[in-house]
Amino acid sequence: MSSADTHDAARVIEGVIMVAIEPVPVEILAQLLEMPVAGVEAILAELKSVYEGEGRGFQLVKVAGGYRFQSHPDVSAYVERFVLDGQRARLSAAALETLAIIAYKQPISRLQVASIRGVDPDAVLRTLLGRGYIEQRSRDTGPGQAVLWGTTPLFLEKLGINSVDELPPLAEFVPDADIVEALEATLRITPIEADAGDAIGEAPTSDD
Repeated sequence: MSSADTHDAARVIEGVIMVAIEPVPVEILAQLLEMPVAGVEAILAELKSVYEGEGRGFQLVKVAGGYRFQSHPDVSAYVERFVLDGQRARLSAAALETLAIIAYKQPISRLQVASIRGVDPDAVLRTLLGRGYIEQRSRDTGPGQAVLWGTTPLFLEKLGINSVDELPPLAEFVPDADIVEALEATLRITPIEADAGDAIGEAPTSDD
């Protein structure tokens, strides 16, 4: 392919990815351009390098199995200021917790989510399903054949990752053993404290 043809193909790729709502798979670009996949990937790599070299405020990234443009991390603070709080529908803490459990434990059933969170997740699951962040993956082979939930490509797209394998390891969020032991020591009730608590509990109460 000549340099002129490569230039034209790069312009087509830019135009398609610019108007696409979802990340565009390289196979689709190859079909549009009637080019081998390897050739399209080479052009994509060159475009990424050019944008980085020119210090653009956006990047060409691969997420959820396709390519899209997104703002550069260096300008994230300004982008966040541009996106008004009222224009963003934020997930509640309960929804975020449930989504994290599903992301790391998928496929997982409603009862398994409930056992981890300690509350009924039905309402939260409906919210996440309505937002398009989770989907029904399969059914359990056990009694009742419970629905097993997993995350969607939209979830990957929102996080800017290509697969759940790129999620940070849970070990990064677990405190060291010595910290856990120290916390347990501070919360442990000694026999003296327990006796005192019993004495207080047996004391008569008064409205005065």
